[in-house]
Amino acid sequence: MKTVLLHDQPLSRLSRRGRRPAEQTGAAVALSDVRKVHGRGDGAVVALDGVSVVLERGSFTAIMGPSGSGKSTFLHVAAGLDRPTSGSVALGDVDLGKLGERRLTILRRQRVGFVFQAFNLMPTLTVAQNIGLPLRLDRRRPRRADLRTAAERVGLGERLRHYPSQLSGGQQQRVAIARALITQPEVLFADEPTGALDTRNGRAVLALLRELADDGQTVAMVTHDPAAAAYADRVILLADGRIAGSLDHPNADEVAERLAHLGD
Repeated sequence: MKTVLLHDQPLSRLSRRGRRPAEQTGAAVALSDVRKVHGRGDGAVVALDGVSVVLERGSFTAIMGPSGSGKSTFLHVAAGLDRPTSGSVALGDVDLGKLGERRLTILRRQRVGFVFQAFNLMPTLTVAQNIGLPLRLDRRRPRRADLRTAAERVGLGERLRHYPSQLSGGQQQRVAIARALITQPEVLFADEPTGALDTRNGRAVLALLRELADDGQTVAMVTHDPAAAAYADRVILLADGRIAGSLDHPNADEVAERLAHLGD
């Protein structure tokens, strides 16, 4: 593996799975007794109910559970896209609850990356322009060398001038990942990143996420697919908004078995 440079700083430090450098240890994201309630009164729905989790720096964590278990709410709260009803969420040493909306928006833009099931690429922009969009939104001018390096990191170095319509679904998702990485985020959040892809392209995207984690990038991924979760270092299981267990370095069969017996 190679170290990739963006803005003259390493995008990630080389490491082996399970053997990360000392500076990569500690909490990238910490949720403490987080509760999230949607609605009020008789119509209130508890999406998260007393969740406490630490996502370690340089780790690849999969969040799983049945429909309605709180997976997406977990990711949105952990990423600062939504605020908890109670409890606290910290990104590194920053308590997100102490930030106003403007400062929270700036923090998300500069320190967090997002990849979703829908690629959300701008069809009228080239690959290079799509990748550089977060920097432009932050009023920074992307450097050509940085754009090329980010594209090469996801295997699209020769596609910078192409438009999304000229790419396969897997390639479009790779552009979305490069776009998420261009700001050198502390954490990359992925919500069902392979949900719109066929098996071959899905595996390629998961292998890329695994490689990023091996290189020191913190990755948190919501998925319903046990085979996808098997790429992670740890699987966190949710049921009815609560932590229902976790698995370290599991295979797909082990994940599927635990999912089948949630609530037993």
